[in-house]
Amino acid sequence: MEMVDRCISCGKGFVGKGFVTFICPMCDTVIGRCGDCREQSVKYTCPTCGFTGP
Repeated sequence: MEMVDRCISCGKGFVGKGFVTFICPMCDTVIGRCGDCREQSVKYTCPTCGFTGP
């Protein structure tokens, strides 16, 4: 799995609790999300395929 060090939604660096990385459900791109954006259901868009998720 590729390394990501920032949230795809807000750009915050991965520090503290709640950060996750996962594979885009439509392609093999690794996506990182911070706990705040996950908790608030901030949308994200995969930079490779354009998939948008909550």
